[in-house]
Amino acid sequence: MDTPPAIHGLHHSAFRCSDSGRTRDFYEGLLGLPLVDAFEIRTTKTGRATEVLHSFYAMGDGSCLAFFEAPDLPFEFKAQHDFDLHVALRIDRLALDTMLARAEAAGVDVRGISDHGFIESIYLRDPDGYVVELTAPTGAAAPDPADAKHALANWQARRGR
Repeated sequence: MDTPPAIHGLHHSAFRCSDSGRTRDFYEGLLGLPLVDAFEIRTTKTGRATEVLHSFYAMGDGSCLAFFEAPDLPFEFKAQHDFDLHVALRIDRLALDTMLARAEAAGVDVRGISDHGFIESIYLRDPDGYVVELTAPTGAAAPDPADAKHALANWQARRGR
């Protein structure tokens, strides 16, 4: 079997949004991720007429969070449980306290600080209900991949898989 090409990192992760202005207020205004690109899509790659705005917010490593506002395409926005869907963004530990206070002052639904051992996190909800985790490494040892493989194998075995 050929070795697959190396994946170098995340370029962007994309989500739907209901209002690009509210999305910008949250991601650029509250979180400080600059809006670096936005463009309209009027025709899909299959030639279908559409009306979509695709916007990108840059993170410090050059990767982006991206959003599609697509009013003509049905989509159910709902509050997500942390276990269903969330994006975790790495920040410095001092910034974690600042962001917690900033979110609380802005009236944003925020929880934390949660200590997970190797990281500490706060959890916010964006205007469309997506969970955004801001996480800071603690300096503790990172999880051991062998332990992760063992935990997964035990999980699968208990479920008869």
